[in-house]
Amino acid sequence: MARIAGIDIPRNKRGVIALTYIFGVGRSRAAKVLADAGVDENTKVEAWTDDQVGAIRTAIATGFKVEGELRSEVQQDIKRLMDIGSQRGIRHRNSLPLRGQRTKNNSRTRKGKRKTVANKKK
Repeated sequence: MARIAGIDIPRNKRGVIALTYIFGVGRSRAAKVLADAGVDENTKVEAWTDDQVGAIRTAIATGFKVEGELRSEVQQDIKRLMDIGSQRGIRHRNSLPLRGQRTKNNSRTRKGKRKTVANKKK
C-alpha cells in the first residue's frame, strides 16, 4: 500500500481515482499530479514503482496544500469569519446553512434532529 501525504492509498484502484483519497486532491488535480510525475492515469497503484511513488509524493508536496495543512487553513478561515461577525460567520456559529438556502422545511443535516415543541394548553 502506497503512503502519500500521510494517507494510505488503496492498491487496487486506478491512480487518478486513488489520489482523490487525499484531502484537497480531486480528479483534475490528481490527473495533473500524475502528468507532472510522468505516471499513466490508468495504471493501478499496485503497479507503481518506488520511483513513481516518490515522484508523485514530491509533486503533491511541492505543488499545493493537502491534508492537515489545508484542514487547518479552512478552520482558520471559518474562525476568522466568526470573529469579524460576518453573515457567513454568524451562520457558522449557529450551525445553519450558509449559502442562502431556506430553512423552514429542509436543512436537517445542518440543524440536526427535529426538536418537537408541544402545543400550548387552552
